[in-house]
Amino acid sequence: MAPSAVSGPAHLFRLAGKCFSFVESTYKYEFCPFHNVTQHEQTFRWNAYSGILGIWHEWEIDNNTFVGMWMREGDSCETKSRQTKVLLVCGKSNKLAYVSEPSTCVYSLTFETPLVCHPHSLLVYPTLTEALQRKWDEAEQFLYDELITEQGYKKILKEIFKEAGLLKATEEKEFEKRNKKIISLEFETVENCNKLKIPVLNVQVTNWQLQRRMFLMGQRMMSTCVEIQEFGMTLYEEIWVVKTISYRLLKVGRHRARRLQAFRLASPRLASPLLSGRRARRAAGAPPRTSPS
Repeated sequence: MAPSAVSGPAHLFRLAGKCFSFVESTYKYEFCPFHNVTQHEQTFRWNAYSGILGIWHEWEIDNNTFVGMWMREGDSCETKSRQTKVLLVCGKSNKLAYVSEPSTCVYSLTFETPLVCHPHSLLVYPTLTEALQRKWDEAEQFLYDELITEQGYKKILKEIFKEAGLLKATEEKEFEKRNKKIISLEFETVENCNKLKIPVLNVQVTNWQLQRRMFLMGQRMMSTCVEIQEFGMTLYEEIWVVKTISYRLLKVGRHRARRLQAFRLASPRLASPLLSGRRARRAAGAPPRTSPS
């Protein structure tokens, strides 16, 4: 496995290509920032251990601050790979100061450096591009306006960090499982809607301003059968597939029907800004109503 690209605070890039050693008991540890961590047993045994404790993988970020470097996918250790977390602390010189093994095959290193002594030296925000900073600012505004929850805000930040190369994306299978999770406003699954024999109108929304309106409207439509399924990376790049009832939804009242215009406006099949109940039913595949004879 090759190391990840150099990332994080620019003033730490000067550590790339250097290595720092620490000897404890009969073991010598060597930390090469943005490359790997190795361990060498200093004995005269014929089978003395010498191997990799982890390869540079990603940052650990806590409270929007870089707190450590994760070295993963080291040599095999029973059923898993060795991995190491390197903590960065302020010090007078660059040196590896402490090594421990808090759990089997998981190591912890403390690296002292004057490069992190400034209180702002490990902030994440300044390391991002202007585009990603704007996404962060918008997420902050959404959280302030209560358009997203704290959990949703953290998810957006995580995707921003991945886009910046600070975190590694999860495995594809895990990512797909997460994207299949449904956010249900009242009915847990679309099957519940089908049990009621309610036709479903599929609408794709790619405009983030419409997504913002959908958050507001969704909170006021608890009595309707609405589900939102999310795909993509961030709130600003996602495609939202909205499954909502068609002609039966019109029965909840005209004021709620108007709120659904944002959903319909986003559909390429429904181009007109104002839709009659008949056209909405037809677009959803519902049979046309016949006037009583």
